[in-house]
Amino acid sequence: MNCPTDIPGYAYGTDDVARSAVSLSELEELKTTVGFTYEVERYLRLAGEVLGDQTKQVVERWRSGIIASIPNLARHSRSPEGSPLPEYLAKSNQRFEQWILDTCLRPYDQSWLDYQQEIALRHTSLKKNQVDGVQSTPYVPLRDIIAFVPVMNETIKPFLAAKGHAGDQVEQMHLAWCKSLQLQIALWTSLYAKRVPNEW
Repeated sequence: MNCPTDIPGYAYGTDDVARSAVSLSELEELKTTVGFTYEVERYLRLAGEVLGDQTKQVVERWRSGIIASIPNLARHSRSPEGSPLPEYLAKSNQRFEQWILDTCLRPYDQSWLDYQQEIALRHTSLKKNQVDGVQSTPYVPLRDIIAFVPVMNETIKPFLAAKGHAGDQVEQMHLAWCKSLQLQIALWTSLYAKRVPNEW
């Protein structure tokens, strides 16, 4: 899977991304803790194939269908005065779509681990708004990120079922997705806890 060059601000695998403070051995421990097995990886790749042409719809569901109606979440992609920032939203939506594919199809190696840190940084005051040069909220509280995970997990399931796979396959794809999100949240929490603990 190559790094798309047409997504604004997407820097996966480039020198612009710093090395993660979490080691690969710590990542392997987290994978063991969450039960991230070869079988989980296999179903996660299948999920990536299923979601490949649905990422735009998934992100629209999350952003326009859910986040837009929750003021404490919607404000993070708006100006400090609450005005829409359509260009910012469009660019970040493209990265959001790519994140779905990265979650499912990328190997969980050093580049993936590094980009997890980069994503977390971009939600904190250390890097939020910098990539797109906008004025918005200074950071996304960790509590909002964690609290939204069950919503993402619940709403991804119909998309996983959209291609006619057997029910047990859909369940396994969904379980793999949920385990990956739990793993990613654990990694993001590490950065918040160590560098910006006041941004809970």
